[in-house]
Amino acid sequence: MSTVDIYCVNTGTKRTYPLGVTLVEIMNDFQVKLANPILGALVNNKVKELSFVVVKSKKVEFIDYSHPDGMRLYVRSLFFILYAAVREVFPEVKLRMMHGISRGYYCELAGLGRPVTDSDIFAIKSEMRQWVEKDVPFIKEGLPTEEAVEICRKQSLDFKAKLFEQQGALFTYLYFMDGLANYFYGHLVPSTGYLKVFDLVPYYEGLLLRIPDPEKFSEVQPYFKLDKLFGVFQEHKDWAELLDVPNVANLNENILKGTSGDILKISEALHEKKIAEIANQIHDRYDKVKIVLIAGPSASGKTTFSKRLMVQLAVNGLKPTMISLDDYFVDREKTPKDKNGEYDFEALDAIDIEFFNRQLVQLFNGETVELPKFNFTVGKKFPSGKKLKIGDGSILIVEGIHGMNPGLVPHIKPENTFKIFLSALTQISIDDQNHISTTDNRMIRRMIRDSKYRNYSAQDTIRRWPSVRAGEDKNIFPYQENADVMFNSALIYELAVLKKYAEPLLKSVPESQDEFSESNRLLKFLSYFKTIDDLEIPPTSLIREFLGGSSFTY
Repeated sequence: MSTVDIYCVNTGTKRTYPLGVTLVEIMNDFQVKLANPILGALVNNKVKELSFVVVKSKKVEFIDYSHPDGMRLYVRSLFFILYAAVREVFPEVKLRMMHGISRGYYCELAGLGRPVTDSDIFAIKSEMRQWVEKDVPFIKEGLPTEEAVEICRKQSLDFKAKLFEQQGALFTYLYFMDGLANYFYGHLVPSTGYLKVFDLVPYYEGLLLRIPDPEKFSEVQPYFKLDKLFGVFQEHKDWAELLDVPNVANLNENILKGTSGDILKISEALHEKKIAEIANQIHDRYDKVKIVLIAGPSASGKTTFSKRLMVQLAVNGLKPTMISLDDYFVDREKTPKDKNGEYDFEALDAIDIEFFNRQLVQLFNGETVELPKFNFTVGKKFPSGKKLKIGDGSILIVEGIHGMNPGLVPHIKPENTFKIFLSALTQISIDDQNHISTTDNRMIRRMIRDSKYRNYSAQDTIRRWPSVRAGEDKNIFPYQENADVMFNSALIYELAVLKKYAEPLLKSVPESQDEFSESNRLLKFLSYFKTIDDLEIPPTSLIREFLGGSSFTY
C-alpha cells in the first residue's frame, strides 16, 4: 500500500499514513490542540482546508483564528453566510462588502432604498445564526469555467462571472453551501458551525460585520464611529463610480479595450485637485496656521504628498519648508523597546520631543536654528549644517508617523497646526462580496520600494510586516480622527501597474520559508488584474515614490 510521511509542526513529530489521508484525519490522529478551534492548515506553507487530501509527503501546521491565515478563513466564511442571509431576507437586494473599517467590515444593501434599520439587522443576524446552527458544510467544486459562469449569472453574481471569463482558465472553483454558490478568492472553514462568534450592527447607511478578537476569540472586537475616515471612503467610492470602475472586472475591461489611459489621467487629476483644495484650506487659515503636520502608515506616500502640497502652497503665495521627524530620533541607546526586547522605532518616545519642540518655538519666535540629521548607521543625530529661519509667508511642513499624536507638539496651540492624515484606501473591489484590503495595497507598494531602494527581498518585507502593522495599530491609527483633513493616496489603477513589479519579487520567495504562504496569496490576488504599463504615469505621481521615475528628490 502506498504511504505518505507527515511532519506535524504543532507536535514536532512525524508519522506515516495511507495515501489519500485527509488533514482532518491527520489532525485527529496527532491530537493537535490549539487555543481556539482549528480552522485549516499550512501544507508545505500553502493554506489548505481540513478536507484536503494528501497524496505526497508533506509538512503540516494546523492553524486557528490567532494566525492571519486562520482569520482570513473565518472572515471569508462569515462573508458567505452573510451573503446567504441577505439573499434570504431581502431577495431583491445586493450585498456589497465595501471595505474594512473599525476592526470590522462595512457593507451596503444595494437596492434597499433606505438606511438599514435595527429590525433589518435582527432579521439578517437571525438568518446567519440559523446557518451556524445547521452546521452546513462548505463544499468546494472544480467546474468547467462556462458552467461556473452560468451558475454565477443565475445568482446575479455578474462581476464574479465576468472576472472568471477574463481569467481564461478551463476550470474554475466554486464553493457551495446547501446548493448556494459563491467564491471568495481563498479557502473556507469546514462548515457553518465553526462561525459562532460574530455580530452585526447598523453603521452609517449600512451595516458593520464584526469579527472575533484575535486575543480573545470568544468576543467580537470593539468598534467605533470613524466619521472622517468613513467620509474619505465614501468620497472615493463616488470617484470609482464616476470612472465606472467599482471592481476589478470593470478595470480589466477598460485595459482590454485600451481605455485605461483615461482612467489613469482622471485618477491623477483627482489627486491633484484634492491636494490643491487642501492647500487652499491651509492658505485660508494662514493667519493662524504655522505648521502642517502630515502623518500616515507605512507606504501611504507621505513624502511625495508633502512635496506636491508644497508646490500647491507655493502657488498660493506661501513659502513652505519641510522637515522630517526621522531626523529627531533619540540616540539609539535611549530608544524604547517593545515586548520582544526589540527597538521600537515607531513609539512616540523614540522621538526627541523636547528638542523638536524647542526648535519649533525658536523658529516661531523668529530665531535661526540648525536642523539635525540622524545617522541611522551609528544611531545618533548630529548638526546638519543646514540653518533654517522662517519669516513672513513661511509655513513649516512636518512629515512623520506621529503627526496626529497630540503629544508630538504639546507647546504649540492647536489652532496653529493643520493636520493631514494619509492612507491608501483602495477604492475598487474584486467583486460585490469581496473587498480589497488597504493593507495588501500598502504591503505591495512597500515590497516594490524595499526591493528597489533598500535592497530588501519580498521575503524580508513580508517577515517585517506584522511588526510594522502592530506599530501602526498602536501609534498611528488611534489618532487618525484628529486630522483636519484625510487624503486617500490610493489610485484606482495602481494595482494593475504594481502587478508586473510585484510578481517577480513574490515568486522569488522559496516554498520552504514561512513567508511563502503570504507570497502565494498575494500572487493569486494579483492574478485577477490585467496589466497596465506605467509609461503614462506622470513623474509627479504619488505612485512614482514606489516605482521610481519621480521628478522629486527623496
